[in-house]
Parts: sequence; C-alpha cells; structure tokens
Amino acid sequence: MRAAGVPAPIDAAARLSQVQSPVIPLMGEWIRQTPGTLSLGQGMVHWGPPAQALEAARDALADAPGHPHAGATNRDAYGPMAGDPELRHAVGHWLNAQHGLDLEGSAVLITAGSNMAFNAIAQVLCDPGDECLLPVPYYFNHAMAIRLAGGVPVAVEAGVIPDPERLAAAITPRTRAIVTISPNNPSGAVLPRPELEAINRLCADRGLLHISDEAYALFGHGATPVWSPGQGRGSGAHTVTLGSLSKSHGMAGWRIGWAVVPQRLMAPLAKVQDTILIGPPRLNQRAAVGALAAGVGWCRQRINALQSQRQQVLTALDQANAPWRLLAPADGAFYALLQLDSALSADEAMERLIREHRVALVSGSSFGLRGCCLRLSYGMLQQADLAEALERLCGGLLALSTAP
Repeated sequence: MRAAGVPAPIDAAARLSQVQSPVIPLMGEWIRQTPGTLSLGQGMVHWGPPAQALEAARDALADAPGHPHAGATNRDAYGPMAGDPELRHAVGHWLNAQHGLDLEGSAVLITAGSNMAFNAIAQVLCDPGDECLLPVPYYFNHAMAIRLAGGVPVAVEAGVIPDPERLAAAITPRTRAIVTISPNNPSGAVLPRPELEAINRLCADRGLLHISDEAYALFGHGATPVWSPGQGRGSGAHTVTLGSLSKSHGMAGWRIGWAVVPQRLMAPLAKVQDTILIGPPRLNQRAAVGALAAGVGWCRQRINALQSQRQQVLTALDQANAPWRLLAPADGAFYALLQLDSALSADEAMERLIREHRVALVSGSSFGLRGCCLRLSYGMLQQADLAEALERLCGGLLALSTAP
C-alpha cells in the first residue's frame, strides 16, 4: 500500500496507447524462447556490406591528427546536420544514375536509416489530428511514426495495387500526404508506373506530399519494372523519396538512409534532425560512401541470386487445394504475403507457428490486414535452411487451418 501523501508513479503519455506495439521485438522474444526456430520473419538479407565499405570504415578508424582524411571528415567531431557533403553527393549521384530521379528543387538529407527519415517527415508534416493516407497493407513503422507525431494514419482499403480513385475519395481537409511503398513491404508487389503516376498527380493537384518509400528499389524480380515517382520532371516540389543501404548493401545495422525532400522542407527538418540525432554518425557515413563506390553490379549480383530462394518459396507454396493463397505476385523485395483459411487471428497464428512448428513469420495485422494473413521474408536464409523452414511452414499452415 502506498503511504499517504506519496504521489503515484509517472506513467507514459496517454497518446502512446494509440501507437501499436512493435511486432519484430515480440516475434524475436518468442523465437528466443523456442530454440531451433528458423525465421522467415524479419526483413533482412543474408549478405553483409561490400569490402569497400569495410575498408572505408577501417580508414576512418585510422584517422588521427595529420592523417590524410582527418579534419573535415574527422570521425570524432560533430558533422553537418544533413550529412557529410561527400555522402550527400554520392547518394545524389546514385539516385540519378540508378533510379533516374530528378533532383532539381530537392535536397538530400542523410538519416539513421529510412525509418528515421520517415519519422522526421511525419514530425514536420503533422499537427495534432492531421492525416496521412496509408494504402493497406501499409508498413507498421509508418503508422507508428505518424501517431508519434500526433497525426492520424488513415488506412485505406485501396487494393494491394492501390487504386488512385479510392485514395482520392479518402482525402479530407486534414490530409497532408499519401504514402506508397514499391516494391512493397509486406506484399512483395511492384506498383505499376501508371498507378504511381496517377497518385503523384493526385498529390500535386490536391496540394499533398507523396511519400515514396523505396528501400527495395533494386529488388525487382518480375515483368513489372520498378519506377520511382521522383523521376517525373518537377516532381521534387511535392515528392519525398526515401531510401536506404540496409537491404541492397547488407548494412541494416549501420543505420544509413536518406530522404530526398522538397528544398522548402529542409529548414523544418533541420529542427527535427538536430534535436534527435544532431548529425548522422560519421564513421557510418564514411562506410556508406565506400559501399556506394562498389557499384550497382555488386548489389545486382546478390539480388539476382535471390531468384533461387524466391522460386523455392513459390514452388513450396504452390500446392493443390492448399488452405492458403498469395495476396499478390511476389515480384519485388523478398516478401510473400499469405492469407490462411483459419479461424485463428494472424497474431495467434504467428505465435503458434513459432512455438509449435519452429518457424517464424510476421502477423499481417501489423500491416493493417484483416483475417489470418502472414508475411514471409526469404532474404535471410540460404537454400538448405530455407527448404527446412518452408517444410515446417507448410506443415504448420495445414495444421493451423483446422485449429480451433
């Protein structure tokens, strides 16, 4: 019993109750409690950074007064808020050369991963009650960041390939932005250029920002080419392009990403970045310059090799009369989105697959999906482990389809 006059302990702010709990740490804890579990959960690749990135990091660690690279790029000193000029230039060149982005009127902001880039944009865009439209399925960290900024993530049932007309119908006077992800997390769908162009025009016409998350821009496997809304001339005035080295360059733990933003947003973004990060870690930036210098061929060699894992997944799931189906062609990123015929919730299915069948997938409820949907990620496992994981998965799905 609390003594008289002793105040109650401080609880978290009430607004945090509206932010969903992060699913990946929960899944990770269940995996740790279930030894031998094979993970088809977290969105990572199995390779690490290019040798050039590690060499650049070693060079940075060798920096000392008098070292040729010391001084302006000294790893120990605070750096520019927006990132070191060398990396900003390298990212701009990469985006122009590999993705055809029109950078006129835009600025490059280096962040600690593209999740932080989205968070900063949400902080800048949202007054309390302002809305951002998220086509379902959306990426859970996007919804969480909007809530943390005081905004309202509006889940729009616009289809796995979002219908621009349904998005237009969801716009209200409080709408600030529409978010797209292509190639898509969690579905693996590559959004066709006509739909993305229509959404981009909609944003321009209605005075909204189009936030295009392109963390998987190099991961296109099917017939639909990956296209960036930032390619259109003049699109920089109303388009934000997010990117990262986490996937393509195997640098998830290095936390290097970026946002290409309208120039007018850089001053308010500086307030967010300086408050949270001051500036991106300089050692990691040096490694990122080295990673980009490795060239796109280094990335494509590894991404192309994922075709065998992708085919393993598609073959394993292609079973007659199976109680599951793919919600979209798995033509991009390294994901497949499954819907299971089951009375279980997606969260219950996720837990039971881990605890009873020692295979991990992510609950589709985290992405705004209804029913028993699960996201499969095939980027982390090599072929032998993937084969075992898929065998466990198919057996588990069959069992869960009839589970009470």
